[in-house]
Amino acid sequence: MQPRVLLIDDFHSALEKGLTAAGFVVVDARDCGSSLPEIIALIQEHKPQGLMVRSKCFVGEEILSANDDLQWVGRGGAGMDNIDELVAKALNIHCFNAGEANSDAVGEHTLAMLLGLFTQLVKSHMEILDNRWDREGNRGLELRGRTVGILGYGNTGSAVAKKLTGFGVRVIAHDKYKHGFGNEFVEEVSEEVLLAESDVLTLHVPLTNETKNWLNEVRLSMMKPQFWLLNLSRGGVLDLSLVLRELVAGRMHGFAADVLSIEPPFQGDLAFMEIFNGLRKNNRVILSPHVGGWTVESYQKISEVLLDKVLKLYDIPNG
Repeated sequence: MQPRVLLIDDFHSALEKGLTAAGFVVVDARDCGSSLPEIIALIQEHKPQGLMVRSKCFVGEEILSANDDLQWVGRGGAGMDNIDELVAKALNIHCFNAGEANSDAVGEHTLAMLLGLFTQLVKSHMEILDNRWDREGNRGLELRGRTVGILGYGNTGSAVAKKLTGFGVRVIAHDKYKHGFGNEFVEEVSEEVLLAESDVLTLHVPLTNETKNWLNEVRLSMMKPQFWLLNLSRGGVLDLSLVLRELVAGRMHGFAADVLSIEPPFQGDLAFMEIFNGLRKNNRVILSPHVGGWTVESYQKISEVLLDKVLKLYDIPNG
């Protein structure tokens, strides 16, 4: 019997074509709604062995247990925070992602945001659109000679380190779960050294119980009097109220984020909107709509990586 795969999110056509060519029955349900009853109904109707998701829904116990035939879940992206991996493990359902597929995209986006902060590119662009020509007010800074710290040295953290080569910066990194990764691109350090010596701190960790609101009062007190902060991981690793406070106080020199704890942020409650409005009105802040890993190239690579991992599960040669 041919294994059946259910796609409930948008993927590059390479995934469906590759699976079909390998003998899988692919059910394209990417146009389905995001409500739990709709998705459960689809799973119960088609009884797939595999489920392909992005961010349409949280894959919790209701979805994972909706079909006894479900053997694996593939996530089109790096983060796994929208899949209950503990429940999946208990049900013997294998979960995997495609984090290596968009690491270059996130790495480049990180550098774009970092350079944007140092050159005041966004601020000066907006002023020109408003018929203002302020050279002195937009005098930039150079990266050379500074220390860039990376929290998390997985696919994206290591990509950032490699892409910083040539900027004349010292690159340090800390990863609680990885050791011995120091090389020509990066120096492995403790969390204490990372916080104390980073002029720029960029975050590239998954959202877990350990990383939620990771940058707290204690860790902030260990950082330099002025620093730049970037978050291209998950919004939940930061308390934005602390970020805004540090910006206003002048301890944080600049902040850039591709992710927020509520997305889109315009749907937040009154307290969140007050903080968000404070950030977006600050000319030392750069925000983007969770597009760091969302390039034309990564869109295809994600599907290719997922295809390769599925074929390996079934010991099917790729190509």
